[in-house]
Amino acid sequence: MSTDWVPSLWMETFDELLNDDELDYGDSWTLNFNYGLTDEVTVDERKRGWKVFSHCAFGKFQCPSCQNIWPSARIVVLFRYRLRSNRGTVLMRPFGQACRRCHNDEFELPGFSEDAVERALLRLFSKIRKNCYNEEDDSDGGSAGSRKKFTKPHEKSLCEGCQMGICCEDED
Repeated sequence: MSTDWVPSLWMETFDELLNDDELDYGDSWTLNFNYGLTDEVTVDERKRGWKVFSHCAFGKFQCPSCQNIWPSARIVVLFRYRLRSNRGTVLMRPFGQACRRCHNDEFELPGFSEDAVERALLRLFSKIRKNCYNEEDDSDGGSAGSRKKFTKPHEKSLCEGCQMGICCEDED
């Protein structure tokens, strides 16, 4: 698993899952990144069909200053999605963490394995099928990260998701 944030891994996996008919309704879906995305959807945005899904994923970080590498099972990946006129749009934002060693208050973006990316997108597609196509939600209820055992305490001061009030630590 890389420690580098690789948007193309998310885009390619998204397209592969679409080609595997995960959303087989004849609509076209696109994935874009928005690094300022929040989980607050305004009344106007709701009227335009926007919905929010927050996923807790496992990944790794690397500090560019001291090269410190650390894993985390509490990485917030936020999605907003909507379907309008046969066009589906997904906006995505990964949340970062700061280095414990450097205390530089810079949030680094995580790297993810192909498996973690696929798991996150399959959960997203399940939410899309439920909320855009009225299917039953076939997901497992909790996020994929919630099955992991957390061995180290979560450091809220170093977590961008905690700073914004949307961390997945609350799912435990």
